[in-house]
Amino acid sequence: MLFIVIPVFNRWAFTEACLRSLQEQTQPDFRVIVVDDGSTDGTGEQLRRQFPEVEVVEGTGQLFWTAGVNAGIRRALQQGADRVLTLNNDVVAAPDFVERMLHWAQRMPTALLGPLELDVHTRQPVYGGEVFSWLTHTRRDLLATLGPEERHGLHPVTYLPGRGLLIPAAVFAAIGLFDEKRLPHYLADFDFTSVARRHGFPVYINYDAHLLTYPEESGQEQTRRHRSLQGYYQHLFGIRGGGNLRNFTHFALKNCPTPLVPLFLLNGYARRLTGYFLHG
Repeated sequence: MLFIVIPVFNRWAFTEACLRSLQEQTQPDFRVIVVDDGSTDGTGEQLRRQFPEVEVVEGTGQLFWTAGVNAGIRRALQQGADRVLTLNNDVVAAPDFVERMLHWAQRMPTALLGPLELDVHTRQPVYGGEVFSWLTHTRRDLLATLGPEERHGLHPVTYLPGRGLLIPAAVFAAIGLFDEKRLPHYLADFDFTSVARRHGFPVYINYDAHLLTYPEESGQEQTRRHRSLQGYYQHLFGIRGGGNLRNFTHFALKNCPTPLVPLFLLNGYARRLTGYFLHG
């Protein structure tokens, strides 16, 4: 049985649209767990009223993404999940999203799979996976290298984001859950999929499954939209900071090949210290 786990905090309109899209799936054989981490906008009441079939796990208000998704995964595994799909609330699933994810999951039962992401407004691809070089600290964007005739099926990648990540239960048995202690918010998904890949679980982007996203709603985009010294501090040290130096250090020490760690850290620190103001 597939369980879909969605951590949420407020932003009910996004959660409602996401859940409506799941109700319209061509493959309805799954269960949904929403981890409501102390929402104050009526999310809990709306969930009970509009989506009684959805199981709600209550949070403390301090879970952030990683502990929130872990709480849902634990509950799913307790109920016998053989696959878990982690989903952010600010996404809309194409009607055949689950069907196309399970199509490849059944053929690649040990693989972790992520979907092709499209801009919800324009329907243009915005994320199609990447292959990362630890030596040069550069990413090869598959959207930029794959021709139109190649944009289908599975393509191997270095890691995957957690918004639409399909995970076999065997992965949790082998490596545990997401690292909520060291990576409470950002990089936990890239870390988890990188660790899984090193333990022999293939990691693929699935170009046949489409997820609609709101690129402008990411925490990093909102922080950079109104640049300030306070925002810069949050960028580097806040739990939700996309350039959090502590989180990056943990990620590097866990995943970078040991001989490359010093160079990788220096490169990464420089990018984070300067990138907040340089990048649009």
